[in-house]
Amino acid sequence: MRKHLVKCPQCSKQVVWDASSPFRPFCSERCKTNDLSHWAQESYRIPESEDPQENEKPGPS
Repeated sequence: MRKHLVKCPQCSKQVVWDASSPFRPFCSERCKTNDLSHWAQESYRIPESEDPQENEKPGPS
């Protein structure tokens, strides 16, 4: 059976995607915790649209 490999989102180390990798897609608990820390500190952001009118909701007619 062929192993499916993915890259750890934090350190880019190759990780086997199966039950033997309990922290997948991360390679370790350290990388998983580091990623959670970035989310908690709001270091990750979803970019806003460039057009300010796209963010405005149409009012009632």
